[in-house]
Amino acid sequence: MAEFAIGIDGGGTSCRAAVTDRMGRVLGTGKAGAANILSDLENSLINIVASARQALEDAALDPELAYKLPAVVGTAGANVGDYGKRIEKALPFANGRVVTDAMIALQGALGDADGIIGAFGTGSVYNARRNGNIWGIGGWGFVVGDQASGARLGRDLLERSLLAHDRVCPPSSLTEKIMAEFSGDPERVVEFAHVSKPKDFARYAPIVFEYAERDDVIAVGIVKTAVNAIAESLDALLWPECPSICLLGGLSKAYYPWLDARHKALLTEPKGDVLRGAVELAAKLLQNDAGGTP
Repeated sequence: MAEFAIGIDGGGTSCRAAVTDRMGRVLGTGKAGAANILSDLENSLINIVASARQALEDAALDPELAYKLPAVVGTAGANVGDYGKRIEKALPFANGRVVTDAMIALQGALGDADGIIGAFGTGSVYNARRNGNIWGIGGWGFVVGDQASGARLGRDLLERSLLAHDRVCPPSSLTEKIMAEFSGDPERVVEFAHVSKPKDFARYAPIVFEYAERDDVIAVGIVKTAVNAIAESLDALLWPECPSICLLGGLSKAYYPWLDARHKALLTEPKGDVLRGAVELAAKLLQNDAGGTP
């Protein structure tokens, strides 16, 4: 019977892992490259395992234990087609369980309590729990979804920069800065877009917020579009007695000043982050194996 388990946050920019005991205590942590299973399945598998081995080393445990321990992996795209099942079959962990990034975000932020979470990193996703029932929206990838995510902000910025270059809309300081990065050549922007991964687009998110604070008209427009998408998604999940909304992820704090007052009134600080959620679910695997309460 295993004494330890591994919780893994397979993020679009980096993959984080933690070793836990039955009580949910974190004994060691590790970090590796991106785990975006929709755009790069092979390297996602490599990075998931690498982060687990590093966490075991940090816990002063044999990295080879990674192949003998149960693990919970939360990652975007686990809800698309059979990607989640394919990951479960390909990973070397004993009793490996793959869930959506929304599931570990919900557990990390709320524990077992009711409420709504929105997670905004390279991608974006929402989840809600009410009386034990869990449902969610989003997490479809930035090409057709992931509104308000880092990748989507970057994509929108490049789109607006090309529109400004073509004089479809007025340029701004931000679009001029972006075009200068590509030597003023729109074809280079297109080439970048076609070969880049979500994390490459997401690196432009901080500059969007930076210029929005300076009232750059393009940046403000991009952020307002994102905030409208957040409001629509939260409204789709809200119910009259909803006790709280938690926002997580690297971009969450940046959205706080832009949110509707009615959503701000329900904001509460998350109990923990997405990795904490993966750790709690991994600890529950150990409890279940031991016949404990899930």
